Amino acid sequence: MPTYEPLAEKLRPSDLVDFVGQNHLLESDKPIGKALADKQLHSMILWGPSGVGKTTLARIICSQMGAHFEQMSAVLGGIKEFRNVIEHADLYKQHNKNTILFVDEIHRFNKAQQDAFLPHIESGLITLIGATTENPSFEINSSLLSRVRVYVLDKLSDNDLKVIAKRALDRQKTTLKEDGSLSLIIDNSDGDARRLINIIEQLTEKSKATLNKKDIAKTLQGKVGNFDKGGDIYYQQLSAFHKSVRGSSPDGALYWMARMIVSGCDPKVIARRLLAIASEDIGNADPRALQITLNAWDVYERLGDKEGNRAIAHAAVFCACAPKSNAVHSAFNQAIQAAKDTSNLDVPVHLRNATTKLLEELGHGKGYRYAHNEPGGFSQGQTYFPDEMGEQIYYEPTDRGLEIKIKEKLKQLRAHL
Repeated sequence: MPTYEPLAEKLRPSDLVDFVGQNHLLESDKPIGKALADKQLHSMILWGPSGVGKTTLARIICSQMGAHFEQMSAVLGGIKEFRNVIEHADLYKQHNKNTILFVDEIHRFNKAQQDAFLPHIESGLITLIGATTENPSFEINSSLLSRVRVYVLDKLSDNDLKVIAKRALDRQKTTLKEDGSLSLIIDNSDGDARRLINIIEQLTEKSKATLNKKDIAKTLQGKVGNFDKGGDIYYQQLSAFHKSVRGSSPDGALYWMARMIVSGCDPKVIARRLLAIASEDIGNADPRALQITLNAWDVYERLGDKEGNRAIAHAAVFCACAPKSNAVHSAFNQAIQAAKDTSNLDVPVHLRNATTKLLEELGHGKGYRYAHNEPGGFSQGQTYFPDEMGEQIYYEPTDRGLEIKIKEKLKQLRAHL
């Protein structure tokens, strides 16, 4: 009985001429294209979404360089498998043949496992090509990153996918009616060549010579959203949501929130981000934002998705429409830096607490003026910083929202500094 081979594997190109996409890396004057032309291969990380050709490109590079190819998956492999790779590389080296090690999902290796690559990359025993869908800045050790080049692979364009779709349809001896069928397949592929080919393979299982939009819609019951919990897309969409709220776009905020919800994001992740926004980007311009966001989170915990999501959307719109201020955020960062720079300065005597008789005799708290006993509840001229620093100003309220009044109040108080 013959072994089943997926259509995606049958269509995998074996040379750069047939490879689709990533021209910004593969043309003769671009980084990988030039390296191949000059036969000057180097270790690299290929970072990009699924189905853009990372594995295929690694195989083509190996073939063009005439190297021995080894492949590992961080999901299935470990140190034992890596030792076998090194043994094989030593054997091939004795026959003057280089070894390229392709590591799929390299971000799943822990720090110790990633460190194991370093001596063999430095000695030239292996050339490492890692593939990842995650941001290497977050997932790859800095020591390994410093020894490789990172190349970003783009999601395939509609034109790229049309080329691949034609190859798949020709291979399956199937045609599509010109009724938007191809556009529907491409839209459901979301830039992923493997998904595109799998869709076409699924559609052609019944051996129809011609497919129409109705046939395709029946097979594709619904498009699965592209949201990888903890992945780079996760951070991109959260970033878009945050920037929409910060930019006072309630419509953008609702769109990105909906995108995340539809694709399976835990709504509490969105509520948590809103709390950060309420503090970082709204602050004292409208302190109600914090409470409203907390209330929305509480509603979600009590009522669940449907009503709870609506409450979080309510909070998102409120935060987007609220006046914005990062004055407290900025002031706190300045205070943190000042604290680091002056961590050896003593607390002024008048601000110290005389908790014992001895400390009282030593003068702790002497000269302190209790604000509530002062006119207007303000101890005019009293200082609150180490003597060596003098009085400082970090918090500069904006001219927005409640901070307008706070600014007026502080202007009066600071006039006496």
